[in-house]
Amino acid sequence: MHIYIFDNTLNGLLTAVFDSFFLHQQQVTLLAEGEQLPLFADEPHQVVTDSEKAERVWKGLEKNLSKEGLHMITVSWLSEERALNQPLFNLICKVFRQKTGNYKSATTGDAFGRERTDITQNASDPDVLDVRNTCRRVLHEQLRMKQFIRFQKAKDGTYLAVVSPDHNVLPLITSHFQDRFNDQPWLIYDAKRHYGYYYSPLQSPPTGEDLIRVTFEDESAVPFSLENGRLDADVLSSDDVLFQRLWRTYFKAICIKERMNPRKQLSDMPRRYWKYMTEKMRDEE
Repeated sequence: MHIYIFDNTLNGLLTAVFDSFFLHQQQVTLLAEGEQLPLFADEPHQVVTDSEKAERVWKGLEKNLSKEGLHMITVSWLSEERALNQPLFNLICKVFRQKTGNYKSATTGDAFGRERTDITQNASDPDVLDVRNTCRRVLHEQLRMKQFIRFQKAKDGTYLAVVSPDHNVLPLITSHFQDRFNDQPWLIYDAKRHYGYYYSPLQSPPTGEDLIRVTFEDESAVPFSLENGRLDADVLSSDDVLFQRLWRTYFKAICIKERMNPRKQLSDMPRRYWKYMTEKMRDEE
């Protein structure tokens, strides 16, 4: 059993795949930097991330997998789950060992008309199943983010939403908000990962140039709280203060006490999202 240690990036993982084939090492245990080595392990191979090697592996995946399979790999990686590293590594290695042909869909024929199936469609494979289930969790998180994001309006007209999702889903949801709020500037900031996306309607229709990835060198100086997502009072629009109170009043008014079901509410709206939701905030004194 060979031990590979990589930097826990997707390019690093793809480089590890390249190294395993270059070194003709089939059985590989992949560990991220900082993870504990197994007892009595041989000297580990330190994977040095190489963008050219990673690109070659990715181009190989594009030739041997369907768009659905590639999407499953990229989305599952956004989970940031350490447990995904080994099954994803195994899956990618299996793709190349299988020596399949080009894929335009889940199944296709080769030059002789023989039909072959995209390995990522094989749910009986334990590695495929692990990656697929991880992908589903990420997609479920992205759906909830679209439902539970709450914007606040600043005095300059910019709308702010602070989130802290379990998975890194911001790259998956920005297009939704570009389409829905394409005539107003907004910032969605991930307090857990310390970055966000700022959108400004510079062109119509919107283009990728309208969306900017932003980070802050000093988060303590930003005009909003990372704990509850609230804009500072001196930059919050007076109209938004009124609308927040109206929304909380409406939320309480539609609640039928006789039909309250806390368990169902927690299932539909997990508690971890509450701190950034307007209807769950209390009015400041």
